[in-house]
Amino acid sequence: MANTAPAKHFVHDPTHLVNTALLATTHTNPSLAFDAENKIVYRRPSADPKAVPSVSIVSGGGAGHEPSFAGFVGDGFLTAAVSGTIFASPNAEQIRRCILRRVPREKGVLVVVMNYTRECAEWIDHVWHDADDGCQGDVLNFGMAVEKARASGIDAQMVVVADDVGVGREKGGKVGRRGIAGTVLVQKIAGALAAQGASLQQVADVARLVCANTASIGASLAHVHVPGRALTGPSDEDLKDTEVEIGMGIHNEAGSERREVDLPALVKNMLAKLLDASDKDRNFININGPQDKTVLLVNNLGGVSPLELGGVVAEVVEQLDKDWKIKPQRVLSGTFMTSLNGLGFSISLLKLADTGLGAGKSLLELLDAPAEAVGWANAVRTKTWEERPDRTLDLEVTGEDAVQSSNLELDPALAQKALEAGLKQVIAAEPDITKFDTIVGDGDCGIGLRRGAEALLAMLKQIETPKDAAVLVNNITQVVEKEMDGTSGAIYAIFLNALAHGLRIQSAKSPTAVTAQNWAKALETSTEALSKYTPARPGDRTLVDALYPFVETMAKTGDVKSAAQAAEVGAKGTKGMKASLGRTVYVGTEGWQDVPDPGAHGLSQFLSGLASGFGGSVPHI
Repeated sequence: MANTAPAKHFVHDPTHLVNTALLATTHTNPSLAFDAENKIVYRRPSADPKAVPSVSIVSGGGAGHEPSFAGFVGDGFLTAAVSGTIFASPNAEQIRRCILRRVPREKGVLVVVMNYTRECAEWIDHVWHDADDGCQGDVLNFGMAVEKARASGIDAQMVVVADDVGVGREKGGKVGRRGIAGTVLVQKIAGALAAQGASLQQVADVARLVCANTASIGASLAHVHVPGRALTGPSDEDLKDTEVEIGMGIHNEAGSERREVDLPALVKNMLAKLLDASDKDRNFININGPQDKTVLLVNNLGGVSPLELGGVVAEVVEQLDKDWKIKPQRVLSGTFMTSLNGLGFSISLLKLADTGLGAGKSLLELLDAPAEAVGWANAVRTKTWEERPDRTLDLEVTGEDAVQSSNLELDPALAQKALEAGLKQVIAAEPDITKFDTIVGDGDCGIGLRRGAEALLAMLKQIETPKDAAVLVNNITQVVEKEMDGTSGAIYAIFLNALAHGLRIQSAKSPTAVTAQNWAKALETSTEALSKYTPARPGDRTLVDALYPFVETMAKTGDVKSAAQAAEVGAKGTKGMKASLGRTVYVGTEGWQDVPDPGAHGLSQFLSGLASGFGGSVPHI
């Protein structure tokens, strides 16, 4: 199977897509304007007559890397960004017009551009394309515009960012490394320094300082699809489902290697390429453990969920500390420079160096400086980083956390046997529950029930089963609250808390054997409490369709076996029942009429196993 990112899009016309995306930046930041003809997003001039001129920072490149570059235009960051089409450089005339017409020039203009080489070639939709327009074009077109600006009398300089260690010295040759997400650190620091009134030479020097001390590497699970381009058939160059491309560029270019690795092994490989001083081909910055201060940037290439990116960040930080003795001064995580919806991430490390400009102008202070750019999210204040709070909060609670006994005693061995039988039956039923929930829900009901059942079985093995019925129910409730999430977890937790309460309000003055009548009254208390928090009633196609018949039958007969049979009948009755609550309400697919409600089925399986565990009526389980 071809391993590419999804080819479905909401906007299929690439030209319209790029133009509207650039226009959108002016809607999300009213200080910006859009030159549609030249694809330039730029800061509107200040209305304050006392505003002090500053160096203008211009950047840009092909579209498809959002929020880079237009998303970083704003006060304290870029002055303007010029966009090409997807993965293609803007032309020199666009850039020239930006420098000449769209940015202030009194204090000069610094152009920041990523290094790419024509030899890099692009992989797009299973076809290798020579990258005339999108790779070396960035350096050539921006360079040409800078030279034209100089010829017009404008003081302009250009800084080329080349931070990717995925391309080593041997392969990079004369053209050098590619520029990737580390570029954002260069742009941010340069923009902050310019906002403080520094000269063009100072801003350019600091930008080059950041370049010299930044290294990055990316990895991806799949190649991306460009909107508007037809898909071709699978190719031998496709990544296999189990493969990771290490060192992949942001235009789909091949990396340095492909491997079948899990996340820890992948991160270990990537950090070695960044930090291993013995790798003469790739060691571009030397970071000596705790002696050197650093900034870490973990960048989402576009298709990684925030949840999964969090897992990546944790792995990177832990390995940096454990294997390299590096504790970054700042950790930045998010979507900064993408490859459309690329299913990958990159790691950038900046070694902090002295700018020589004095107080308020260190690399860290410039990185922390506020910026009004929609693509930049650094909400943690410098003070918070410097203080690095280490206090935790764990208040001592008295009273409500104490487990109150009921003096209603049960046979611990029989209770454990019955519970284990019910829990094991739920675990055995998990495949069916999951299958049913895949049809009528989101497929997680069986997994959630199994997780809770396994945790309860572990508790029964680890903790001696108490004689007191309310204490046993309380112990069960604590596990359910911790291990079972979602709507069903909340329902079970409410019901069990109320069940423990229902037993306690029947407390005896001295130890007394718990009876079926005690359980029945407590169960009625539970259903009454549950009804306050959910409108679910029998006939709504929920687990209540199994729960209520069980409680009602227990109240009438005191016989668990009969009550469990009633629950099973109730669960089977949900087959073909039109749902009025839960996710099934929204399901439009076929097949739901032929399966029972997964929650009701799961509960009936537990109750059936529970009944078989002790064999029928319950004078005092």
